[in-house]
Amino acid sequence: MSYPNYGPSYYGPPPQTHPQGTTILVLGILSLVVCTILGPFAWSMGNKVLREIDGSGYYFENRGMVQAGRICGIVSSILMMVTLGFVVLMFGLMAITGSLSGQ
Repeated sequence: MSYPNYGPSYYGPPPQTHPQGTTILVLGILSLVVCTILGPFAWSMGNKVLREIDGSGYYFENRGMVQAGRICGIVSSILMMVTLGFVVLMFGLMAITGSLSGQ
């Protein structure tokens, strides 16, 4: 005995895909692997898109991709700030000890 196909069992509009979801994920991954300067862009774009998704009231199926790209951007931005702080600290220590003066 077979049952008739009544279609999908959910109510409401079908899930949508945000057009910038993949871009944010790619920027976040590239910021961790290749170029750290892309991290703040992934972070800010991810924040903007998440606000759009939350304000729309619709279900977006790629919200997880946006969140993952945003988190990768945050981690990459923090690593970039720590690295720049370390470089500034080292140049400051070298200037204080006199190793930059050529003596």
